[in-house]
Amino acid sequence: MQHRVICLLLIAFCLLAFPSRSPAPLIYRPGEGWTYEPVGGEGKWQQPRAKDQLEVAQAAFDKKAYKLALKAARRVVKVWPLSDYAPQAQFLVARCYEARGWDEKAFKEYQKVLDKYPKIGNYQEILQRQYAIANRFLGGQWFKLFGYVPLFTSMERTAEMYQKVVKNGPYSDVAPQAQLNTGTAHEKQRTFGFRSPDFPGAAKAYEVAADRYHDRPVIAAEALFRQGVAYEKQAQDAEYDQSVAGQAIATFTDFITLYPEDPRVAQAQSMMARLKSEQARGYYKTALFYERYKRWTGALVYYNEVVLQDPESSMATEARLRIQFLKARNEGTLK
Repeated sequence: MQHRVICLLLIAFCLLAFPSRSPAPLIYRPGEGWTYEPVGGEGKWQQPRAKDQLEVAQAAFDKKAYKLALKAARRVVKVWPLSDYAPQAQFLVARCYEARGWDEKAFKEYQKVLDKYPKIGNYQEILQRQYAIANRFLGGQWFKLFGYVPLFTSMERTAEMYQKVVKNGPYSDVAPQAQLNTGTAHEKQRTFGFRSPDFPGAAKAYEVAADRYHDRPVIAAEALFRQGVAYEKQAQDAEYDQSVAGQAIATFTDFITLYPEDPRVAQAQSMMARLKSEQARGYYKTALFYERYKRWTGALVYYNEVVLQDPESSMATEARLRIQFLKARNEGTLK
């Protein structure tokens, strides 16, 4: 019995004194985390220098072995974060995620490249890739729960992506359209599965595009027209708040003045006419309200606004009659 105990102690001592790595598929390395290593292939993809490690990652990516490429590229970034090869390795990390269809993760990894390595040579390419990802989400692609399970669309997140693209390169080739698409995302917004457009947010995004890119007539005209349309749509739900309709009219007026040759001028004029008619209807209802409560001065003000906004309408005819009646009443000719 004692002999057996001594043997066991000697075996334990040897194992502790001369450790060896077991061929376990899951291996943990300090600073690198857990990685999967198939039996017989442990460590073969690892290289002692950043340059060689990046070559392993690039070669695997070229062969569409994205898991290996991702693993090798991430090791470059973790082990040699200050090396000249880290920027390209971080870019490869993002490319691997994008190639595997994990667009949201890819977008974030591209953002890391731009944040950490703003002088990277392919900065413009990365902006274009971020812009393309945002376009896919604008087109209806679902965001993934925990990065894996497609679950929902989100125009709010999509708008945030576009704004990051604009911030990363405000005067890049893709920035003007990204700013316009920010407005589109706001207009396509949904809440609890039902469409609930954020027209104020859209109008603001279009306003920024029109101001910032005023030296690009095609973009500026498009932005100004869309801004007017966003206000016009918002005004449809603002029956007693005529300020939004006024903003739409002012925006369309600027559009027609600045771009008189634009083919959408007639459409803008038609919408302005409808808006003025809508304003007149709102003013007429407000005037009736004041008259009902014997606020004669207020009623006169709003009846006059009806005549000014839509002088040829039937409401304007009624408003003129009410104005005559109220003026006569004020002069004491009517009891």
